[in-house]
Amino acid sequence: MEVRYTHSPKDIEHYSTKELRDEFLVEKVFLPGEIKLTYTHNDRMIFGGVMPLDKELEIKLDKELGVNYFLERRELGVINIGGEGIIEIDGKLDNMKKQDGYYISRGTKEVKFKSVDKMNPAKFYVVSVPAHNDYPNVKISIDQIKPLEAGEDLTLNKRKIYQYIHPNICESCQLQMGYTILEPGSSWNTMPCHTHERRMETYVYFDFPSDYTKVFHLMGKPDETKHLVVGNEQAIISPSWSIHSGVGTTNYSFIWSMCGENITYTDMDMVDMNDLK
Repeated sequence: MEVRYTHSPKDIEHYSTKELRDEFLVEKVFLPGEIKLTYTHNDRMIFGGVMPLDKELEIKLDKELGVNYFLERRELGVINIGGEGIIEIDGKLDNMKKQDGYYISRGTKEVKFKSVDKMNPAKFYVVSVPAHNDYPNVKISIDQIKPLEAGEDLTLNKRKIYQYIHPNICESCQLQMGYTILEPGSSWNTMPCHTHERRMETYVYFDFPSDYTKVFHLMGKPDETKHLVVGNEQAIISPSWSIHSGVGTTNYSFIWSMCGENITYTDMDMVDMNDLK
């Protein structure tokens, strides 16, 4: 597990492109047959990829977290963006096709991941945050979610937002997690942009149609923006003080995950377009 530390806006004023990428971009989220996790000190979120091939994989971070087992004091969200997989939660098996998700409660002792076909492996994107209570484990299918439809063709940001771990679907302590799909012809994931002073966020961008597809992710304070060029299945750490908006060379999908002071999806501080620099 890689560790990333926190920064103030002043820290990054003179960062080079490499320094900015080293601190806020995760270039490899999925590694075949492995678990690849990043621990950010921004609200102590752990996120990353689990990509089993012919063997099952299990996250074990007892020593790293100073606990007896991984979810002793944490909750976990999972969304599969790959081939069909199987998740085993304290002995209970569930199939996980692409776009299936799961909320897994604090106190769950074993979570194991498998692929049905190693030639088309599952890619489980996982996010874990500290938790103070136990809630029921819930399997979440994209088919059971009524998406929020946002944007329009004129502004190139027509998209569907599927709220997986959200009060509309299941209870959680502080984790929110969802899946946004941009429509063909749209490239902006949100603009005007906003910040979350009360919550931090991570993104993983994926479903790029070719190696030439890129997303330009905007970050930084509204009056001093910077950007990161993001490839397929790469992730971004977005501190609470930073805007988080992106534009791609074509349409794409991404998973957003948030934690912090509340679980109010609409708790955003909108930025006036004339204040952006």
